[in-house]
Amino acid sequence: QLQLVESGGGLVQPGGSLRLSCAASGFTLDYYVIGWFRQAPGKEREGVSCISSSGGSTNYADSVKGRFTISRNNAKKMAYLQMNSLKPEDTAIYYCAASRSASTVVRCSPGYFEVWGQGTLVTVSS
Repeated sequence: QLQLVESGGGLVQPGGSLRLSCAASGFTLDYYVIGWFRQAPGKEREGVSCISSSGGSTNYADSVKGRFTISRNNAKKMAYLQMNSLKPEDTAIYYCAASRSASTVVRCSPGYFEVWGQGTLVTVSS
């Protein structure tokens, strides 16, 4: 069974940092593009960042460029999202997802991803 499990969410003050993790099971991560997405209350799910299967290509939403860093470790079947300089508007449920299509690293849109985790809540508040 293909499964992704996110962890690392929580409450953090503005300006703080969090590192989200995404653990894969039931499939080989090597052939999949990994994406991080988020959904705030009352808003649509949006792409935050995507990384190619090899880790050689990345894509970031303008709103997180320079603050967030996506990475992966295929041997450990893990992906990560390092979030720095967090803002209240970063508050959302964060999801990791996987796609077999190499082109999704560029499009980085929820509709192109087949496997999804259950999400982890990130709250940025003082």
